[in-house]
Amino acid sequence: MKRPHINNQKGIALVLILWVLALLSVIAGEFCYAMRTEVNITRNFKEQSEAYYLALAGLNKAIGELIRNQVILQKTKLFDDKTKREEKRGGAAPDGGNEDSARWRINVNIPPVPFGAGTFEVKIGNEVGKININQANEGLLKIMVDAFDLEDQQKVIIVDSILDWRDKDNLHRLNGAENEYYNSLPEPYECKNGDFDSEEELLLVRGVTPEMYYGGLQDMVTVFLDKRAIRKSTGDILQGRSGYVFGNRICINAASEKMLRALPSMTDELVQKIINYRKEKDFKLLDELSPVVGPDVYKDMSPYITVEESAYYTISSRGLIPGGRIHKGIEAMVEVSPTIKRGWRVVQWRDGLRR
Repeated sequence: MKRPHINNQKGIALVLILWVLALLSVIAGEFCYAMRTEVNITRNFKEQSEAYYLALAGLNKAIGELIRNQVILQKTKLFDDKTKREEKRGGAAPDGGNEDSARWRINVNIPPVPFGAGTFEVKIGNEVGKININQANEGLLKIMVDAFDLEDQQKVIIVDSILDWRDKDNLHRLNGAENEYYNSLPEPYECKNGDFDSEEELLLVRGVTPEMYYGGLQDMVTVFLDKRAIRKSTGDILQGRSGYVFGNRICINAASEKMLRALPSMTDELVQKIINYRKEKDFKLLDELSPVVGPDVYKDMSPYITVEESAYYTISSRGLIPGGRIHKGIEAMVEVSPTIKRGWRVVQWRDGLRR
């Protein structure tokens, strides 16, 4: 008579065992999922660290190449001087070799470099490829704003306001702005009446909008000027070691595509010709540009360009892990000069790339 009761207990025990097994399966599944997540996080962290140090290796390699370039340029100068002496004596010119192809040049696509378990990609720019807003004259500032689709009146306002922002007086130009304008704003502030300390300071200047600044202006301007430069009575800045005036000039080798397009009489076709020329070699003399763009265009743009580089370089380095989607970048501005104790110093540093 008690057998049905025993069978019921067996059924309850079976149900409990099934529930326990189900619970254990859920716990085991959750544990496996957590472990897999932890493994992925650890692997990603490992690859991110590797990619970062690959980018750091690329940055240091680029600095080494820039220091090496200083030696090459010095050798080239000595070679050119020797060549001129030989030519004057009527002798054969010495064979200097092709140094241009052996060095890392600015504003060109440098092939990825294998390093350790990954690779790094480096791009080098020079600040003379941009407009120095502390030194640019009215003509160069007009070229800058002409690169943007703005009303003529707005362009004049921006140019005059930049000049008013950096001059020492409180007298505003016809379309400029001084304290009277800036103090009347909803959030008032004083006019600087001094040099720009950073490019972002342009956002405080009358007429400069965030859309304009982040839409390309930030990549066209700089506040860094070679300390070896000396001031001329003309208002230009003269690079003492070479004689090239570049305070109001842009290095044709370092200028970006947008900066090239902003130069007088330039067209998309001519910009592409310059870029194609730079893929093979740098312009070493301004006269080399004339056959590329034509004498008329060269005449219009020659007052605003130079082939001289400054000591300030922007290096963008990206480390990549093969077979993975992980990459990390570093962007730094460095000053490379024999007058510095180590030969170089970091001016700005950013973990990550803007583009």
